Amino acid sequence: MNKRKIAIFGSTGSIGIQALEVIAAHPDRFSVEVLTAQQNADLLIEQALKFKPNAVVIGSEAKYKQVKDILFDKGIKVFAGPKAMVEVAAWSSIDMVLAAIMGFAGLAPTLSAIEQGTPVALANKETLVVAGDIVMATARRKNVPIIPVDSEHSAIFQCLLGEPFSKVEKVILTASGGPFLGKKPNFLINVKKDHALQHPNWSMGAKITIDSATLMNKGLEMIEARWLFGLAPENIEVVIHAQSIIHSMVQFVDGSLKAQMGLPDMKLPIQYALGYPDRLANDFPRFSFRNYPSLTFEQPDTKTFRNLAIAIEAMHKGGNAACVMNAANEEVVNAFLKNRIGFLQMTEVIEETLVKIPFIETPTLHDYYECDNAAREHAASLINSIVI
Repeated sequence: MNKRKIAIFGSTGSIGIQALEVIAAHPDRFSVEVLTAQQNADLLIEQALKFKPNAVVIGSEAKYKQVKDILFDKGIKVFAGPKAMVEVAAWSSIDMVLAAIMGFAGLAPTLSAIEQGTPVALANKETLVVAGDIVMATARRKNVPIIPVDSEHSAIFQCLLGEPFSKVEKVILTASGGPFLGKKPNFLINVKKDHALQHPNWSMGAKITIDSATLMNKGLEMIEARWLFGLAPENIEVVIHAQSIIHSMVQFVDGSLKAQMGLPDMKLPIQYALGYPDRLANDFPRFSFRNYPSLTFEQPDTKTFRNLAIAIEAMHKGGNAACVMNAANEEVVNAFLKNRIGFLQMTEVIEETLVKIPFIETPTLHDYYECDNAAREHAASLINSIVI
């Protein structure tokens, strides 16, 4: 069997690092064709020296010389800038792209890979949140498989295998509830980033960890599921499952439920996506019911964690609403991580930005880029006016 040549877009982030661990554990199945990073030149260089890709791309053009000086004489091509990201994503030598660039920045390279006809392992939910209609239409036109990497969407994907889609009644996304499960606004008003970054179950990057704490992450996942699986908004639900053992469920028209279970470890859905349709053996820790005598479920508190309610509304509204919401959310999370805005103020900025940016019912790709930029500018102006 030929090795599958993998391009990891966002190799220095949490997903990218774990993906390289999976690749290293299966050297007979995978090789690294391309690695990309935005700012972390030191780690990108370290990864390239170990995995010897054909090429690397550093998003920050200011760090191009640093990367090139070390890697060029190693026979590794070095490129820089966002344009290079898009161009390299379209290389025909790539067998699969792992789209793990954080946020809106992942949209253009992912679309480039799809246009080339390259299968995508999708770890960047914002690509579908922002422009899911265009991305999935392009994938259908090019007959390109999109294999989800998010644990929840991987679970749904696995539950749907062998099932006629017409028999699906709804999907149920599980949420851990984050570090503030059960807390009320009078507690959350004083929350700082160090506390918010302490997720009880998952080890993730800073941005997604904050999104999990506000429940925005689950809202983004609902929108992602809508486009990824072609679901109507009313057929997608969220339930709080604090143990994070059931990763999501599918309910069918006869009332039966399928669930995918396992320990909370992102390497499992990463490995599943990279190896699909094969299941690869591994030595990951195994789940034991003896260690989990009870699994609990409850409804999310959308009055306290209003970001989830905002995302649900944006999903039902459609158009450019989710694009605007996502842009504002990326801005407020970045500001919160820099201690420039309070925990509850993030929601207020997102709400105000959604009111300010005009609604477009049927956006073009150009519209999405314009709305993203306008929403960021407005959210940034609101953040600058906040005193904490």
